Amino acid sequence: MDYTHLGRTGLSVSRAVLGTMNFGPETSEDDSHAIMDRAHELGVNFFDTANAYGASVGKGATEEIIGRWFAKGGGRRDKTVLATKVYGEMTDWPNGGKLSALNIRRSIDASLQRLQTDHIDLYQMHHVDRATPWDEIWQAMEIAVGQGKVLYVGSSNFAGWHITQAQEAARHRNFLGLVSEQSIYNLVVRDVEREVLPAAQHYGLGVIPWSPLQGGLLGGVIEKTENGSRRLSGRSAEYVDAHRDQLTAYESFAQELGHTPGELALAWLLHQPGVTAPITGPRTMEQWESAVRAVDIRLDQAALDRLDELFPGHQTAPEDYAW
Repeated sequence: MDYTHLGRTGLSVSRAVLGTMNFGPETSEDDSHAIMDRAHELGVNFFDTANAYGASVGKGATEEIIGRWFAKGGGRRDKTVLATKVYGEMTDWPNGGKLSALNIRRSIDASLQRLQTDHIDLYQMHHVDRATPWDEIWQAMEIAVGQGKVLYVGSSNFAGWHITQAQEAARHRNFLGLVSEQSIYNLVVRDVEREVLPAAQHYGLGVIPWSPLQGGLLGGVIEKTENGSRRLSGRSAEYVDAHRDQLTAYESFAQELGHTPGELALAWLLHQPGVTAPITGPRTMEQWESAVRAVDIRLDQAALDRLDELFPGHQTAPEDYAW
């Protein structure tokens, strides 16, 4: 396994992130525990979750599954860089979500209880909260860090402007601020290249892409629909109908390189500046094994250029849309 520092911190994390979104709703607890055990066997130490995950079977259910895995002992917690999130509405009562100081305090304690641990390594804001001032957010996070309940703070789904707001407010408080940003980023959706990636690099944030396969569209969707192993509907079907030639060419290129389409999509992300590691949320052990193999793939410049031809990206702003 390859490791890197998370942004400008001294924290070493694997270049594959185990996403746990499917644990509970799609993947049984036993299978979830087996996937986490296998992650450690493969050297993966970076696990990502959220307080709101598992909502279809019960809010907080995914954190509880992870907590019971930690409780098995064997150094499981010590070997894990644990990332979770706050923002989602956990109750139907006022202050049950978003980023007020009250909800941050309550959510940290609730996550710690569900996860059966005494600290969260990376506590991420799942979304920007425009109604809460940054001084309030950072004061709450400073208290959590001072209490030892949180070590680092990250963001998710922030625009470049939001990252700037957050970091400048933290700087005035002499606080470390954000160390990471989770954004949707893949060969199909490359919007973050305009402003989010430049902002993250400027402030020393590690970028953690989510949905690296764009809901499976980059995971061999043409072959799977043709052999009957997958059926499409809604937006996915519309996208495939509109971009069938592009996706077919991509899958052929992956075969030419000797990789699966999903492995190639993950490997491409690992070659992008500022990217720490993509998050893969497997439903099965097979999906997880395939995702981890991407860490060992090395793409030459010709391959990277071909992927840019197939899926054109963006320049940084303002050059992307101006002279």
